[in-house]
Amino acid sequence: MSSIDDLRFFTLITRFGSLTAVAREMGLTLPAVSKRLTQLEQRLGVQLVLRTTRRLDLTVEGERYAEGARPIINQLAELENAVSNSQALLTGRLSINASFGFGRRFIAPLISSFHRLHPNLDIDIQLTSQPLNFLDNSVDIDLRVGEPPDSRLVAIKLMSNSRVVCASPEYLDKNGIPESVTDLAHHNCIVLRQYESDYSLWRFTREGKEYVQKVSGDLSSNDGETVVNYARDGHGIILRSWWDIQKNLQQGELVPLLTDYLAPAADIYAVYTYRKHLPARISVFINYLKQQLGQEVGKTLRL
Repeated sequence: MSSIDDLRFFTLITRFGSLTAVAREMGLTLPAVSKRLTQLEQRLGVQLVLRTTRRLDLTVEGERYAEGARPIINQLAELENAVSNSQALLTGRLSINASFGFGRRFIAPLISSFHRLHPNLDIDIQLTSQPLNFLDNSVDIDLRVGEPPDSRLVAIKLMSNSRVVCASPEYLDKNGIPESVTDLAHHNCIVLRQYESDYSLWRFTREGKEYVQKVSGDLSSNDGETVVNYARDGHGIILRSWWDIQKNLQQGELVPLLTDYLAPAADIYAVYTYRKHLPARISVFINYLKQQLGQEVGKTLRL
């Protein structure tokens, strides 16, 4: 095997953390994978992995080899994609991260239709409730709300999205309608706890002036769907993305409030690390999302 093949092989070991999983991925037997690892260690003259019955741990030399292997493999893949004469045929693995609600409702269906167009592409999507740290993950694209603060990342806007303050007619009949941001202090506000942010501080602007109000309530969650359901059941006021509650507004289950104030935008971005040669699978998928996402959101809301 060439050195590049060895790098690719060891990258699989670090990704899966299991020789059994690597064997399954490569279509080999477990003894064959174990033997290949032993041959690699013998060629390098160092032990790369500490094997136990339950797990694999990288040695110091293994960590160094893995750290050096990742950029080499990535650069090689980028170069091959850049010079390929068959850009229409997308191959390889595309790893995507998205939030639970938005990812499940909109991104997963688009991945399904995209895969029909590019059946040779291996696509993996992980749904999380926390922002992604690209330095600690082997993810190609992170679909997130807002631009990232790290200038080393590239952010492509996919869709405009506003935030709306709203509550159910039942709640408003019992507790009254807030007329200003400061009125929120006297209402039961259901907060969404995400990203270790100041989720209890709701920010607005009106006519160039900023308004910040600390809200509180007896219900909270880290799941957007749960928060919306609480509001529909009449428990309090929420601040949610337009895509998440537009259908509830149209059906009268929720009523928009403080409409003369603007909450910070929650635009959807595709974020990835800068690369000199961006693989076609990443650029083509992002362009597909830009073209299809608005239509998919609108179609779902009309159902």
